[in-house]
Order: sequence, then C-alpha cells, then structure tokens
Amino acid sequence: MVYFLLERTAPLPLDEAWRRLTDWPRHGEVVPLTRVRVVTPAPTAEGTVFVARSGVGPLAFDDPMEVTVWRPPSAGTLDTPGTPGLCRLEKRGRVVTGWAELEVRPGPGGRSRVVWREELNVRPLPGLFDPLAAGASRRVFGRAVNRLLREG
Repeated sequence: MVYFLLERTAPLPLDEAWRRLTDWPRHGEVVPLTRVRVVTPAPTAEGTVFVARSGVGPLAFDDPMEVTVWRPPSAGTLDTPGTPGLCRLEKRGRVVTGWAELEVRPGPGGRSRVVWREELNVRPLPGLFDPLAAGASRRVFGRAVNRLLREG
C-alpha cells in the first residue's frame, strides 16, 4: 500500500477551494496523460461515479472512483467559523484500488486549508516499489492540487 498526505493553504474562500478541488473533469486537465469522465448525472453527491483514464495506448487503464462521503464546507459568519468540507473517494479499479479524502477547512486570514490523503494499491507493482510510487504520487498529485487551486 502507498499512503501520502498533501497540505496546502490557498487564498480562496472555502466554497471556491471546494469547487475547484471537486470539479472532476478538471483533474484530467492537470494530471498528466489523464482524462476524467463523470458517469453519473450532476450534481456531485454520495454515489457519484467517475472514471480517470490514465496512460497511453495499450498501457492506459481506467481508475473508477465513487464518492462515498460528500459534505461540502460551510462558510460561517463573523461570530462562528466555517465548518470543514470532506469528500471521500473509493477507488475500485482492476489496477488501482484504495481511497482518497479531500478536506477543505477554514485557514488563517480567511484562506482555505486543504488536506488530501490517499492510500493506493497498484496491483501489478510488488510492495518493494511502494516508496517510489508514494514519492511519484506525492509529486504528481501535489502539482495537480496546486494547479486546481491556482487556476479557477
């Protein structure tokens, strides 16, 4: 199993950071060699299914995911802080299994704090490659999260 954690602070309100991170087709624009297709009708909710197709030609594979927790954040008021948003994805592919959690919570100075946790199992890779896969995943998804938050 590969586990990684990403944390970012973005100069965005909670709802905008949430919108950018949960716009599933945009993930295909920021993750190299990947396209994302949402299978179920909008809007996103528990039960939403989408498929990320990654790779090139015969080396491409589908990474189907289902939203199993969907709790958008609330902005709060002057007297009360906003509440965090949480989205959990279950990865149910033949090649990649595991889960991802995206959390958006109030950060300092009205910014948003983003936490992305992910645990992956890449079936054809033996466990001795887990550290390499974790490092590569952290870099690829770190850049993707940065772009999703930076580009509206």
